Amino acid sequence: MTPTIDHVLLTRFNLPSAGAESLIRARDGWLRERVALFEDRCLPSVLEQTANVSWIIYFDPESPRWLKEWIEAAAVGSFHPIFRAEVSRDELVGDLREVTGAAADVLVTTNLDNDDALSSDFAARIHRSVVAPKRHAIFIRRGLILKDGRLYRHSDRNNAFCSVAEPWDEPVTAWVDWHTRLAGKMPARVLGGPPGWLQVVHGNNVSNRVRGVLTSPGAHAAGFGDLLAGLDEPGRAALLADRTVIAPLRAARLAARTLAKNTLLPILGKERFDRLKHALAAAGDVRR
Repeated sequence: MTPTIDHVLLTRFNLPSAGAESLIRARDGWLRERVALFEDRCLPSVLEQTANVSWIIYFDPESPRWLKEWIEAAAVGSFHPIFRAEVSRDELVGDLREVTGAAADVLVTTNLDNDDALSSDFAARIHRSVVAPKRHAIFIRRGLILKDGRLYRHSDRNNAFCSVAEPWDEPVTAWVDWHTRLAGKMPARVLGGPPGWLQVVHGNNVSNRVRGVLTSPGAHAAGFGDLLAGLDEPGRAALLADRTVIAPLRAARLAARTLAKNTLLPILGKERFDRLKHALAAAGDVRR
């Protein structure tokens, strides 16, 4: 019998952070830019989901008044805003139970950054993949990356749009660890099919970069609709040049960065590694 599902999207909007992102969030205009990105793609993509989802978004209790007024207006029928300085596991589980009622066989939680978006069938594909309540991670492998009006097709089996399906008994959720480490904590299913997510790369990203191969927005209209309206339609020459020369160079740079991260992370551990990222971000901020 198909299990019933409580599916909750989890978003950190502007939770206080001691890591590298704290420098970004301290810059003038960060919140206003983030609100614009959220309204432009993230929010519409959730409203277009073909399967039922709930959505919890965490905000800093010290958010400015204008942001709180915007939250009050935007949240109606769209998401559940919760103000916390930090979110413990017990608080997160309590929030999940309050929002959903915890009556289903399976809890599914999905991480969604506030400047990214989902294909309209993202939740439905995740739901179809859940066959048992035993805890497991779920990833939709293929997605899209958007930067400066150009769209790139990318495959990442451990991407940030991670989901965890599990019974309601002592859930750990998709926030139990970094998305790159979830498969080491539990069984993981990696789903194929067309792109299921859209990552937006912009000036205030901390670690996201262009990956993959240049693609035509028209090829992905079925999953993303108006979210891709107005994007550049690359010509055949641009597609060929990217596929044969530029994309391999990007992949080589990415491989070098991944090797460095995978070498340092086991040595430093998560906390010291994040402090290193913070220091590097601070150095870059000073150079600006």
